[in-house]
Amino acid sequence: MLNVIKPCSIKNVEIKNRLVMGPMCMYSAENDGLATAFHRVHYATRAYGGAGLITVEATAVTPSGRISENDLGLWNNSQINNLKEIVDLIHNAGSKAALQLAHAGRKAEVSGEISAPSGLRFSNDYKIPHEMSIDEIRSTVLSFKEAAGRAIKAGFDILEIHAAHGYLLNQFLSPYTNKRKDLYGAMTYESRFKIVKEIIETIRDVNKHIPISIRFSATDYVYNGNILEDIVVFSKMAQESGIDIISISSGGISEKAPENIYPGYQVTYAQKIKKAVNIPTIAVGLITRIEQIEQILGNEEADFIAMGRELLRNPYFLLNVIRTYSKDLAKLCYPKQYLGSI
Repeated sequence: MLNVIKPCSIKNVEIKNRLVMGPMCMYSAENDGLATAFHRVHYATRAYGGAGLITVEATAVTPSGRISENDLGLWNNSQINNLKEIVDLIHNAGSKAALQLAHAGRKAEVSGEISAPSGLRFSNDYKIPHEMSIDEIRSTVLSFKEAAGRAIKAGFDILEIHAAHGYLLNQFLSPYTNKRKDLYGAMTYESRFKIVKEIIETIRDVNKHIPISIRFSATDYVYNGNILEDIVVFSKMAQESGIDIISISSGGISEKAPENIYPGYQVTYAQKIKKAVNIPTIAVGLITRIEQIEQILGNEEADFIAMGRELLRNPYFLLNVIRTYSKDLAKLCYPKQYLGSI
């Protein structure tokens, strides 16, 4: 039996297989942050294509925390119903739905003032952010809590905290971007992790049972940034704080990209973190072939595989794999409307 189609549970949520659609910004909302017809078709198609867990893209917890003014948002109650429609479509296809909650920090490209742990701009093409006050940090934690409550009302099965790719929480975690001298400063792991810990705990206050994922960048690729050993520490702290699964990516804190990109180049990060914690991990990064997936899962290098661009190109990737493997199995996995194509 293919490893990828074996069911697996994250806390109390059973997922029918190990293939995850990773969160990918579509920049297709209007300035109101509402999901559109595009989003409904986009996510439902990948669910009918067989991915067991569909992760809806980075969804901003505040208007000023959007990556762009075309990001999805969940900063007010009017945004719940449009996301609920997407969740219902995903569920109707037999998949589970996750939502990535996000704040862009200094990487926000929106009108008005932007904020970050320290007043350092991402590049010359970005605004200089103002350094967040303690009250602003507490307000941001509250925004994550309120957005989580709305996501639960929309019916999402899993919530993901975005602490990767150089966005706000990654900026607090990394000494490259966190130059604060206060209790949220860069002096210790505990102080850099403090805002993340508070967000995890405040979401737990909303719902003690919903699985919570976190996405980390395993390395910042810059001098004086985080390296894998730092993220191992943060992963252990995340588990202790109540995280149920960790998704491992890399980079984004600066414009510097990895020097050597190859198929599965980030899998070893997930493997090392999996050995350090007692919760599942998700591997990502140029994973495009079933042979890669089966090797990663078979060697227990990760528990789930997240696909991104490959699912944009081929939303029926998994169904096609299953059909090639066994037509009898395909008859059990295909949507009934597609059985004539087997």
